[in-house]
Amino acid sequence: MTYLTQNDIAGNQAMLDRVAQAVASQPEITADPDDWTREHRRTWAAAPGWDAAWESALVAAPASNPGINEAVITDGMILSQVQSMALAPVS
Repeated sequence: MTYLTQNDIAGNQAMLDRVAQAVASQPEITADPDDWTREHRRTWAAAPGWDAAWESALVAAPASNPGINEAVITDGMILSQVQSMALAPVS
């Protein structure tokens, strides 16, 4: 785990768009998927395994954008993380 990689994931426009779309598919979470995604970006970007997958993709193709590669962080991984966050108790 590296915080720098998690920060890169949290700020990647493709990931912001993909996560917001996953949130939109779960209307019980919020009426504004974009706001929810931005507000929680640091948490979902720290999902287990995402940073390792991201770093591995960059080793394989240094000039690539892992956020647009659906094989790096899959839609299933995104949806699972969004759903787990929606079910977590608010503190």
